[in-house]
Amino acid sequence: MNYTIEGSTMQTLTVDLLAGDSLYAGPGKMLWMDEQIEMKANLRGGLAKGIRRVLSGESLALTTFNAPDRRGRIGFAPLAPGKIIPLEVSPSKEYICQKDAFMLAEDSVDLDIHIQRKIMTGLFGGEGFIMQRLSGSGMAFVDIMGDVVEFDLEAGQQLKVDTSHVALMESTVTMDIERVKGVRTILLGGEGLFLTKLTGPGKVWVQSLSLANFASMVSNQGQ
Repeated sequence: MNYTIEGSTMQTLTVDLLAGDSLYAGPGKMLWMDEQIEMKANLRGGLAKGIRRVLSGESLALTTFNAPDRRGRIGFAPLAPGKIIPLEVSPSKEYICQKDAFMLAEDSVDLDIHIQRKIMTGLFGGEGFIMQRLSGSGMAFVDIMGDVVEFDLEAGQQLKVDTSHVALMESTVTMDIERVKGVRTILLGGEGLFLTKLTGPGKVWVQSLSLANFASMVSNQGQ
């Protein structure tokens, strides 16, 4: 798949499809497309899988785009300011991302849910019990709010992140929580009661702006 990412704070993604190629995308992500591109909404994977996607922040139906006869181009854009991250998914390289992060993927990539098995992590880790999982083989794209900082953790190396700022990670990274130490720090530090603790090996993407903070900013400006 050939693609181009343009822009800085509000990026766009242009994808070239060869004849016979197809991809699927989340709702509202398509910006424009050539006339030869066909678009169709469907319950990808059936109703049960559609319901699973809803739990991870996606729509019940996804939209499939294909170029049946000849090459065509499609433009996509995220719904909020941020970065578009390209991912090469393979059986040895799967990804876990926050709710609503999925943008689009080749037909050979599977989008499903990832369930946090640790109750405390699900309650206080900032990402909830259900996240999104990308597996299979092919290219996928996610959109992340704000700017992005990447970390490549070695085996056993840990990174502590403010809750709700973990945007994306390789499936080899484990997620847990850690309580902030010190009553004064908890009450006056402004970081809350818990931090998210990530342990390598694997790559992690941290976002500078969380959905909760963005919603709070918009709400405050409207008052």
